[in-house]
Amino acid sequence: MSRTPDEFTVVSPGRVNLIGEHTDYNDGFVLPLAIDRGLRMRVCRLPNDRAVLTSDRGGPPVEIDLGTLIAAGRTDWGRYVAGVLAGYQRLGWSIPGFEMRITADLPAGGGLSSSAALEVGVATAVETLCGRAIDPAAKALLCQQAEHEFAGVPCGIMDQFAVTLAQRGHALFIDCRSRAIAHVPLPADIRVLVIDSGVKHALGDGGYAARRHECERATRLLDRPALRDVSRDEWTTLQPSLPEPERRRAGHVIAENDRVLAFAAAARAGDWPTAGRLMHESHASLRDDFEVSCPELDRICDAVGRLDGVFGCRMTGGGFGGSAVALIDGSRASAVEAAVRFACTTALGHEPDLFLTAAAAGTRVEANG
Repeated sequence: MSRTPDEFTVVSPGRVNLIGEHTDYNDGFVLPLAIDRGLRMRVCRLPNDRAVLTSDRGGPPVEIDLGTLIAAGRTDWGRYVAGVLAGYQRLGWSIPGFEMRITADLPAGGGLSSSAALEVGVATAVETLCGRAIDPAAKALLCQQAEHEFAGVPCGIMDQFAVTLAQRGHALFIDCRSRAIAHVPLPADIRVLVIDSGVKHALGDGGYAARRHECERATRLLDRPALRDVSRDEWTTLQPSLPEPERRRAGHVIAENDRVLAFAAAARAGDWPTAGRLMHESHASLRDDFEVSCPELDRICDAVGRLDGVFGCRMTGGGFGGSAVALIDGSRASAVEAAVRFACTTALGHEPDLFLTAAAAGTRVEANG
């Protein structure tokens, strides 16, 4: 058995979701991709039973005693780390002490899954330090459980699966019931533009959990295993039986699942105008039926969606702030980016942070040079 490294770097990407919002915890379909921004985690082994983590975002170091791992009551970002460490300890793993220095070029609170990037990055560091690994899907599920238990966010599997399993040059189609995945090619002449609304979201504040509970109530009232099990034809007949807001919440999820399937088919066929139209429909549904958008995101999507070279634009992530994502003609990327910047500055009254990205690989380890 080869000796485990004493020093290494974990690169853990953020993600954007092209389409399929609030469908993952309803057993539905999603189509995210990993982006080429994220977290870099420089790791070195320590000769004790402590994990010490620092971030270039500031704040005091996070220190965790691995011998008496206690995460209950933590309110800092260390709760995500402690949850992942606890998950591996439940598997019977003995985790050595380590120091982790984190640098990020991913906007915190931008809806780009910085929490999943942190969780999967820490999990990958643990596996590297221990010289062993669990199945990648199992790793993603362990990280999802950490977010449920220690951060109080009842997220679906999308973020952790995308950060773990993405392939460069591809979006990741996920069936969130069977957990089957498929890699959908994104050609080089298609680029993704991420626009930060400047409104920081905090999914732990309760809005996300409220939407999930509303979907669960709709599912019970419809007497189905999940909203995924209601077809569009059935929905026409069934929707009058639901009260508000459950009727609109369920309507979004049912239509969004169809949009994901249609988008994946359009992408495989190279039909980007159709893919873009589906993105616009998705945003309208998230704004009006699921009510998780915000005025800044609406202004961005309205302004950007009209521009030449933009196929589609929608909010991405759990909502209540965060970022919008635009699918653009990569052959004119620079000109389109400039036009988007001008349009968003006019719409918002200030210049937003935005960046171009291609579909990146999932979390990986690099040797320190």
